[in-house]
Amino acid sequence: MVVDAYESLRAAIVSGTLLPNERLVEAELVNSLGARRTAVRAALARLAHEGLVEHERNRGAKVRLIGEREAVEILETRAVLEGLIARKAAAKATPADAEELLGILAEMRARLAAGDLLGSSQPNIRLHATIQRIADHGTAARVVSTLNSQLVRFQYRTILQPGRPEDSYAEHEAIVSAIAAGDEDGAEAAMLAHLSQVAEALKSAAAVPAGGVR
Repeated sequence: MVVDAYESLRAAIVSGTLLPNERLVEAELVNSLGARRTAVRAALARLAHEGLVEHERNRGAKVRLIGEREAVEILETRAVLEGLIARKAAAKATPADAEELLGILAEMRARLAAGDLLGSSQPNIRLHATIQRIADHGTAARVVSTLNSQLVRFQYRTILQPGRPEDSYAEHEAIVSAIAAGDEDGAEAAMLAHLSQVAEALKSAAAVPAGGVR
């Protein structure tokens, strides 16, 4: 079986299997992935370009640690791009698309009602992914995907803040309502407001050690 060294390493970093500051030794990766050294080097170079890996002189590569300040900057950048995506989705959404978004929103509501705060992050992720699919803006989606992968260690940092889950649900509800109504300006504004609030929540939670953002 041919192993895609890039996809395997990226998945390990994004999932948290490989931790921030963890050393990435070429010889070890060749053995663990069953890939050629040239493929591993190319994968590390590509991941460095994406901001997931960094090279240190005379020390090799390691998983790059993203700090709170950079995470906030990433969220601010995401807000602009996902605002564009929401605008495009509002322009293209069919009644079936709107129904799908409302169904995901209902699942999020059910999980929150059951007190499953961490579980509510799954429909959250699906909601954003579905909006991207509806928007059909490949360039924005690719950049957002790269930015999201850098936020893995902040994954649950904001959702566990008191009051934040309900606020987040209301923000997503506003986004979906605007998209379903074909309100391009409203959808863009609602997405910008949502991710701006996530950034603010991350700032206030910066002292809490934990996982990723949405």
